[in-house]
Amino acid sequence: MPHRGQESTAGTGGGELTVPMAWLYAEYIADELLRNGDLMPPTSFEFRAGRDALALTIFLSDTEGDLCGIQVVSQFETWLSLTAYDQPWQDWVCERMDGLAADAAASRTSSPDLALAEAAWRWLEETELLAPDLNAVPGGAAAAGEDDGPKVWTPAWQLGLPLGHLAIHLF
Repeated sequence: MPHRGQESTAGTGGGELTVPMAWLYAEYIADELLRNGDLMPPTSFEFRAGRDALALTIFLSDTEGDLCGIQVVSQFETWLSLTAYDQPWQDWVCERMDGLAADAAASRTSSPDLALAEAAWRWLEETELLAPDLNAVPGGAAAAGEDDGPKVWTPAWQLGLPLGHLAIHLF
């Protein structure tokens, strides 16, 4: 299978299509982990946040460029440590994305894998989802009709990251 930066091509003549195999594989693994965990309906924004956060973790942790050839189970510990609550995941993602972008700029090549990863990261950073307020005072008064307690708008990555972490644990 092709490595990141060596995406496969299909087509005829000069109109060849470059397929982002590393990103698609990372997204597939993330999707399967979340579906097996049965944590959210696959059509929910929360599921998408978990899938994108986990796909970014999988894609960006592939430092050898051999994502398509790895044994997935052997990577679980790495993904668990990267997505753990006390880890600076957001900073790690920014550093890795900056490094990949610099590599692409230096080699004057475009990477459809990187473009999809950047789009996922942009969505995770810019999208906010209404989620339970985990910092609320226990036993505090809930608003009328609010049976699950107070909710706050949360960046999608902050909701998706623990979902991805839990999905790995449940696999």
